[in-house]
Amino acid sequence: MTLFKDPGLNFNGLLALGASGTGSGEVGEVLTAVNAINKAGPSAQSYVETFRKLGDQLMAAPRDSDPDEQTRRWRALRAAQYYGQALFFVLGSDTPGDEEKLYKSGRDAWDTFCKLCDPPPVTAGVPYGDTPLPVWFFRPDGSTARRPTVILTNGSDGQNVDMWTYGVPAALNRGWNALVYDGPGQGQLLFVDRVTFTPTWEKVVGPLIDWLSQRQDVDTGKIAITGLSMAGNLVPRAAAFEPRLAAAVAMPGCVEPWRGFPPEVREILRPSRQGTNAIWNKDVVPDLPASDAATLRKRFEPFSVPAMLAARQNKMFTDFYTPARAIEALTVTDVVGRIKVPVLVLDYEGEQFYPGQARELYDKLTSPKDYVRLTAAEGAQLHCSPMAPQLHCEVVFDWLQETL
Repeated sequence: MTLFKDPGLNFNGLLALGASGTGSGEVGEVLTAVNAINKAGPSAQSYVETFRKLGDQLMAAPRDSDPDEQTRRWRALRAAQYYGQALFFVLGSDTPGDEEKLYKSGRDAWDTFCKLCDPPPVTAGVPYGDTPLPVWFFRPDGSTARRPTVILTNGSDGQNVDMWTYGVPAALNRGWNALVYDGPGQGQLLFVDRVTFTPTWEKVVGPLIDWLSQRQDVDTGKIAITGLSMAGNLVPRAAAFEPRLAAAVAMPGCVEPWRGFPPEVREILRPSRQGTNAIWNKDVVPDLPASDAATLRKRFEPFSVPAMLAARQNKMFTDFYTPARAIEALTVTDVVGRIKVPVLVLDYEGEQFYPGQARELYDKLTSPKDYVRLTAAEGAQLHCSPMAPQLHCEVVFDWLQETL
């Protein structure tokens, strides 16, 4: 389905469209935005302006009525989606310095939605180094009955609203709890606290399980974890070292995120910082097309605060070596064999970012395991099945229900 000729714009547009099935988007709103962007000339600038305006409209009170709580709730959730759409491309727009402000708009919409849920999620700051992890603990009701709990893990570019689309309602409808959180390199920790990704994701998940284990409404023998997009790498790492997990799902499986970058980018990296950065700054950056430069600024910012701050000034980072090594360090090839818990590995027909890696992860696993490939015949093709999150959740939660 082609909304935009540019594959990056198109993929994100499909994510917004697919989110409509869980209330975190609206078909008419998304397609109207798509038409407006195409009419203006599809670009990062028109995309940001259009979706940001749509978020602002939904968060503003209607002129002639006072909407009830349910209307405000669902408008806020859709606004969080649209702000997230704008945020993804803001570094390639005319106002890259608006990144933190735009993140906070989306976060405000998300928090507004959460406060109007019944029951509202329990919020807390879970200890993690010097910067607590913000968590939102969703429950089907306010009782203290012990329930299975799923920890929903985002990737490198997603927002909290994506965890709603890819898991919270599916968990609640089955009588499960669902934990949404920002880890290092994500959400608040990245855009506000300036904490970048860590390769030791078990040190992130461990404190979350500590926190969950103190709750009366959590069955500590049935705590599962899912990982969307690049978290299909983070979750296997956590499962390899965190024995309290009962099951894990990689969506898709990913053993080496660095291979998700084009070969010509990976070839820049040399054994020495000096050699790498000399090639980057002298031979690569001067000839980078504007669109490629914006993409690299976006892809590298979760791994380098200097890169993020430079991008907000419409500048290219000068230290390629440090974030590239940080991405390399996420490789889990050598630790997959440590995993003992059952693992579901998802793969997608037409996977754009990590082709072949899901099967590679599956083949390396020695624990109980299953492999499912979602296809174009189901409308579930491409990275994370952007047009079929409901089908995606059916596959994942049916497997979790059976496994636990």
